[in-house]
Amino acid sequence: MKFLLLGANGQLGQTFLSQGGLADRGELVAATRDGSLANGARGVVGNLADPTSLEALLETERPDVIVNAAAYTAVDKAESDEVTASLVNGHALGILGDWAARHGAMVIHYSTDYVFDGEATTPYTEDATVAPAGAYGRSKLVGEGKLRDSGAAHFIFRTAWVYSSVGHNFLRTMLRLGADRDQLAVVADQQGTPTDTGLIVDATLAALDRWVAEPSSRGAVEGTYHLTATGTTTWHGFAEAIFDGAVTRGLLARPPVVKPIATAEFPTPARRPSYSVLDNRRFAQTFGFDFPTWRAGVEKTLAILAQSNGITIP
Repeated sequence: MKFLLLGANGQLGQTFLSQGGLADRGELVAATRDGSLANGARGVVGNLADPTSLEALLETERPDVIVNAAAYTAVDKAESDEVTASLVNGHALGILGDWAARHGAMVIHYSTDYVFDGEATTPYTEDATVAPAGAYGRSKLVGEGKLRDSGAAHFIFRTAWVYSSVGHNFLRTMLRLGADRDQLAVVADQQGTPTDTGLIVDATLAALDRWVAEPSSRGAVEGTYHLTATGTTTWHGFAEAIFDGAVTRGLLARPPVVKPIATAEFPTPARRPSYSVLDNRRFAQTFGFDFPTWRAGVEKTLAILAQSNGITIP
């Protein structure tokens, strides 16, 4: 089986490469916008913002499974550049889906809690009403629709509050700021579930293995799922857990004081959902997958950083 990993230099893409799950299951081709990989190796060029080159890549590599870990993730910038966000997050999925449908390939795609309005008070199920409040969410919703409409075999995994030991994310930013400051102000009125990329990779492979192992029932398990850790916290609670674990592991000498603030005190171009908790029970039941708590993911990620002697962010 041949896999094409798009977005191999992103935090999710790098986790796929470092954990080795895809390469263990067949031939793996890693694609980035310029063909160079973060680990110094050489991949292939795969740019979702360039439809012509994307189609050429698919024709050249002819994968059996396309894992789309690439995305336009600049939530605030998308408000002033929705055309590009929609091209990468939306229209590119039409290209991937149409090609996969014609060639009998599978597409694994990652979406977001931002497709919902963020005003719920109980976890969103897969069939909850979608109503994105901003450009980023709209672009991701377009991508979901184009992939479904293509008729290709697919998994759409919605996730939220994603972080890892590499790349630009909340955990790494907190560690960098916490090393330089005695006090930080962090939003405390937005709820969600921090989800590490290691968990996303493990869950993806569990779903993929089930799909590969049972050809006669593939259609019954394909579709849209919510893929997050379990539990709920706020950005403020997330930050405090990061600092507590970082001090325990020697990544920080002392924790900064974390002051809770309201969303209104930290205005951004894009409106953030006040509630981003996703119901992951359908995935757990379908694939027999035991989701760990979000705190377990934080501890695992900090352990990886401690083992690699800390963190450096330019």
